[in-house]
Amino acid sequence: MDRPPPPDVLAAFGATASPEPLPGGQHRAWRSGDVVLKPLDVPEEELRWRAAVLAELDGAAGLRVAPPVPSADGGLVVGGWTAWRYEPGAPPRADQYEDVIAAGRVLHDHLARHPRPAFLDGRDHPWAVADRVAWGEQDVDDDDGRLPHVRTLLEARQPVAQQAQLVHGDLTDNVHLHPELAPLVLDLTPYWRPPSYATAIVVADALVFRGAGLHLLERVRADEDEDFPQLLVRALLFRAVADHLLAPDKDEEWPDWFGPVSRYVADIVRG
Repeated sequence: MDRPPPPDVLAAFGATASPEPLPGGQHRAWRSGDVVLKPLDVPEEELRWRAAVLAELDGAAGLRVAPPVPSADGGLVVGGWTAWRYEPGAPPRADQYEDVIAAGRVLHDHLARHPRPAFLDGRDHPWAVADRVAWGEQDVDDDDGRLPHVRTLLEARQPVAQQAQLVHGDLTDNVHLHPELAPLVLDLTPYWRPPSYATAIVVADALVFRGAGLHLLERVRADEDEDFPQLLVRALLFRAVADHLLAPDKDEEWPDWFGPVSRYVADIVRG
């Protein structure tokens, strides 16, 4: 849906302003006044779960969230569209990922008491599969040897003993910053993993895709426990396998940074 929401959808959500496209989000989000409209991209069970969790988080200390906006009849989906409260903020710059990580830690403190969502067991999209591969719960098919960096990381992976809880597994572009307001956390993407794994995903994304330097890894590593390199191994596996599953014809087009970062992390693990 790269077209704006139709008039009946806007009316159903009480959106009266002419919709304007928002950057990011695969260019599928539109703002109409105080409402952001996006096509439904998760099962409705997960959407209802998000709504309940975000309602509880709304107003929590140290962060902001944008709960869904119900339609006039109380539903969360109209014509394949969802609506969310607009909150100001901007995606992080390459030098702001420590702020993203700090916001994630605040979020995970708030999420620590939440139970594991039952719907996690039924997810089979590429990101869920990649997460299970990263944690050794599923194998990846690489019979033709197209994934050398994955093999490097699999060889470096060792067991870790960290407590799992509810985490947001896609913080990198979903924490928006504002000079005068608390960080805004968007698109709560649930996984049941250690919180430091979510931090490691941000570090991996920032290094490989967003132009952050290795100094970010070293600074974050200093604040984490001794298992953090192993969580970073899993984070890199998660991104590599997800990208492979989403676009296997582009395996050779991974960012130039991926190989060096993978080897650097593998060397840390090996001591």
